[in-house]
Amino acid sequence: MAVYHESFKIQSDRRPTFNDVTAEVEAVLKKSNIKNGILLVFSQHTTCSILIQEASDDVNYWGTDLLMQDLVSVLERIIPTCRTEGQYLHPGPKHIDAAARRGEHPSWSLNTDAHLRSVIMGRSQSIPIVDGVMSLGEFGRVYFADFDQVRARERIVRVQIVGE
Repeated sequence: MAVYHESFKIQSDRRPTFNDVTAEVEAVLKKSNIKNGILLVFSQHTTCSILIQEASDDVNYWGTDLLMQDLVSVLERIIPTCRTEGQYLHPGPKHIDAAARRGEHPSWSLNTDAHLRSVIMGRSQSIPIVDGVMSLGEFGRVYFADFDQVRARERIVRVQIVGE
């Protein structure tokens, strides 16, 4: 039994961002030399998710796959974008003070919607590895989703593979 771990970085935007990271995850799998086992893709960021979905052939003005934009539209109905202080209970005054002590702008804490969306969508995906290939199905792709809309930033995608 072998265990292999690697991380890579991606850049998010100041809107819901969906990065197709399938090629990067496949490259990690190839480096691992593991042929059969389980591959875990994980986001350590609490406003982000890992999704498995097919790629849409069409994109909107911002370059977002239409299927992912449909997901954003559905989530918007369930968890509206945080637009003002007090819309959600979080962030409270203690959280805002702690963020200020870290040098963060107060508006950066107005991302409760992103935290809740991440909880619903999940921060990891487990993928079976069979004969050195991820079992994603014919159309499956691995996406890193960042639901945070308060600022663009660099994000880390973690991959861990266990197998033989």
